[in-house]
Amino acid sequence: MDLSFYKSAISEEIRDEGRSEGRSEGRSEGRAEGIAQGILLFLARAGVDVPDEARERITTCGDLETLNRWLLRAPTAQSVEDVFAEE
Repeated sequence: MDLSFYKSAISEEIRDEGRSEGRSEGRSEGRAEGIAQGILLFLARAGVDVPDEARERITTCGDLETLNRWLLRAPTAQSVEDVFAEE
């Protein structure tokens, strides 16, 4: 079996590209998780009840724009609905 392809420059380039994409995705997911935790911390600090459905919506959201919008609303929210307003 010829394994020379796996040692070739093109193979290394493909692996490097995959690693780079994986790191980028990981950083994006990490930012999303951090923002989601921030939203939940603001709500907890304000004594806002966060039902399981809303908690899941926040923690599973991967869109950074949406999460940032929610994060900006969280400190003044009186309810979880205030965070999701205009959605």
